[in-house]
Parts: sequence; C-alpha cells; structure tokens
Amino acid sequence: MDVILPVAGLGTRLRPQTWSKPKPLVSVAGKPMLGHVIDRVLEAEPERLVFITGYLGDQIEAWAAGHVELPVSFVEQPYMRGQTDAIIRARDIVQGDALILFPDMLFEADLSGLRDVDADVVMFTKEVEDPSALGIAVVEDSRIVKLVEKPKEPISNLAVIGIYYFRHMPALYSAIEEQMQRGIALKNEYFLADAIQLMIDRGAVVVPKPVTEWEDCGSAENLLATNRFLLERQPRRELSHDGAVVIHPSYVDESACVENSVIGPYASIGPRVTVRNSIVRNSIVEEAATIGEAHLDSALVGRRATVSGMLRQLNIGDDAVVMA
Repeated sequence: MDVILPVAGLGTRLRPQTWSKPKPLVSVAGKPMLGHVIDRVLEAEPERLVFITGYLGDQIEAWAAGHVELPVSFVEQPYMRGQTDAIIRARDIVQGDALILFPDMLFEADLSGLRDVDADVVMFTKEVEDPSALGIAVVEDSRIVKLVEKPKEPISNLAVIGIYYFRHMPALYSAIEEQMQRGIALKNEYFLADAIQLMIDRGAVVVPKPVTEWEDCGSAENLLATNRFLLERQPRRELSHDGAVVIHPSYVDESACVENSVIGPYASIGPRVTVRNSIVRNSIVEEAATIGEAHLDSALVGRRATVSGMLRQLNIGDDAVVMA
C-alpha cells in the first residue's frame, strides 16, 4: 500500500503562519501537523509515502528527508485546481492500492485491515452537527450511495473527513478523467467526492468506516483547539527550568530556555524558544522564537519571531517582531 499526501495547498485560513511555510509544517503540540499524521498512518504499514507538493514544496521535501524513514516520492501540483487535480498526478507512481489523506486535520482511527475490507473504496467518516462546510455521505444498507460536497442543505450529518482507501487506484484515475472531461467542479476546483460519486455510479462498492476522533487544523482557532486536544493525551513530562512553572497539560521542548515564567496550561513551546519573565498559556510558540515581558493567551507565534511587552492574544508569522 502507498500513502498519498496532498500537501500543495496555500493554507490561506492559517495566514500569517502560512506565508512562509506550508500548512502541514505548522506546529501543534510539539511537532508539525504532518508529523502527527504520519505517526498515525504507520499503523497501516505503508510501503511508500507520496507527497503532492506545490506551494513551498521544497520545505516539505527537506522536512521529509530528516523525519521520514519510509521510501518517499514527490510530485508537483503547479496550479491549485482542487483535490483530484492533485491526486491524478500520482498515476505514474501509484498503480495498486493506496490510502489518501489530507494532512490539515488530525484523527484517531483504526487503519489496520483495510486490505481485507470487501469494498472498492473505504471512506472514513464522522457524525457532526453542521456538515455544511464539508463533504457528506448518504448511507443505505451499509454502503455509501451518494456524496455531496459542501451542501447548502445537508441531507446527512455524516461528514467525510479526508481519509480514503482505494483498492485499485486506476479506477479512481479513470473517474477523475471523466470528472474533468465533464467539468464537474465547484468554484473551479475538482473535489474527490465527485470522482468517488462517479465510481459509485459505475457500480463501485464504497463503505464508511468511523474515526473515533477528528480535529481540524485549518484555522487559528481550530489549531489551538487541536493543540489542547493533543496535549491532554500526551504523557506528562517533568521539566526543570530556572524559576519556571509549567502547568500541565503543556509541551516544552528540551532545548527551550524558560526563565522566571509560567507556561501553561495548554501551551506548546518549540525547539530553541526563549521565554523570560512571561506568562504563556493556551498558545503555540514555534521554533527559535523569543518571548519577553509578555502575557500571551490564545496566541500563535511563528518561527524566529520576537514578542516583547505584550498583554494580548495575537497571531504573528515567522520572523515577525512585535514590541509594546
């Protein structure tokens, strides 16, 4: 089995964090969200990871070189034309079965035994209160019979959350080709749900499989909520810093320097961060940032950024300087 990871998106909802790094490399609970996703897909025992890159794709390649032990391949999506425009670019590489994940969310799901499921496609789903911003699935007799992308009037509350298993990828590529020939798109983007609907119309057996947890990382608010979710589930680590108090659940990298400060609860402090005379709670501070004489709550601080004398919620990107 191969794992296909479309990571070419611009991540506009996470700006300014994504002006200088791709969305999957934004940190949450001590590591990039892409790292959390790969940790979870290892359960499926994949043979290779295939990254569909685009915007700032060189950073994805550099990160993978240092953090992924499996064989990897990279394919470029030069223009943002949607999900299936990205996926079809892997057709010269992936010809067998594949797991496709969109790594702007984190999940808990059983990925074992997918090859043994009696279906052409397995779609991971979760019941949600408001699925209007997502794709939804309609199930009859344990099979998915209809998919609708971002419906104005949802006819189901079973959301499709971005994890799919395909037994035979050429069948998907054929459906994508038909999708593009017929111009089945939404706001000039081709969505995977429409291609799978074409497979259903051709007779493919598509079944749902639940996720036990699903956390979106697509916006600043959701990223902080996912940070809290993950920190609550991490083992507690006792940390020793001069004059520092760490209120759990929190994550402080071993290379960080924390002096005369209070960290947490729900704070993630990245590698080589310096925090002095400050309070940081419910926040994510990325690599090599500097916080001094500040009180941060619900803040996102990018790599190498500097914050001094602030008493506020803020969201600043890499290399930014904010001083009161």
